[in-house]
Amino acid sequence: MDKLVKYIAEQLVEYKDELDVQAVEKENEVVIEVRVKDSDMGKIIGKKGRIAKDIRTIVKAATANAPKKYVVEIIE
Repeated sequence: MDKLVKYIAEQLVEYKDELDVQAVEKENEVVIEVRVKDSDMGKIIGKKGRIAKDIRTIVKAATANAPKKYVVEIIE
């Protein structure tokens, strides 16, 4: 799932080499951490958080039947 998030983020950011997407497994969930350069933060979040919400919606739909909950976090 982190590959899907990375692909989406690559299409949005200007500094692709500064993009870091990692999946961190916890007990009952998988946290997908997205780190981007400060100047790309607005592009990945979008106006009023719209793009970030859309990314989370895509991940939620793709993992609806998964045994673990998937969460996307955008880290500064």
